[in-house]
Amino acid sequence: MKLICIGRNYTAHIEELENERPKDPVIFMKPDSAILPKEQDFYIPEFTQSLHYEVEVLVKIHKVGKHIAPAFAHKYYDEISLGIDFTARDVQDELKKKGLPWEKAKAFDGSAVIGKWVSKSNYGSIDHLTFSLQKNQEVVQQASTELMLWKVDELIAYVSSFFTLKKGDIIFTGTPAGVGTVASGDYLEGFIECEPFFDLKIK
Repeated sequence: MKLICIGRNYTAHIEELENERPKDPVIFMKPDSAILPKEQDFYIPEFTQSLHYEVEVLVKIHKVGKHIAPAFAHKYYDEISLGIDFTARDVQDELKKKGLPWEKAKAFDGSAVIGKWVSKSNYGSIDHLTFSLQKNQEVVQQASTELMLWKVDELIAYVSSFFTLKKGDIIFTGTPAGVGTVASGDYLEGFIECEPFFDLKIK
């Protein structure tokens, strides 16, 4: 099982980090060891002084696929969730300056929060889902999947042209604007269409 993450998929987030808008989806990976165990608090790593939350809609692949056409991509997943791609922003900035990979900033243990899974049939269209993240009961990120540069089916088709997708693989579809830091004592809650998907204490 692999975690496939998409970067720079929301224009406002690209602008807030002063990044260049990509011509194609930006892909990076997290190992399965990045998954934060259920019911476990998140402990800020000692190697960062600027740990950022990034809330994202997730999809879980349920059958093997390679070179999937966009028109058939919807057949390769039937569950969605919400999660967090925790990012050591100071570490990432240094790596980017040197033209180095991001793994130390993105793929460390516990950096992938995965909420509960629900059937995509619970919603009319996953291309029009509202989702949000609250920090200490205040909304810090809020957006809709309709703002994605590349929609879920397009992402699946694109990713599958490089990597064989296998049952259980999870795609993090990108974060909207509003990312920010967390500190010990913070409490995070994630929602899709006002339905809670995860809650998390920061230590």
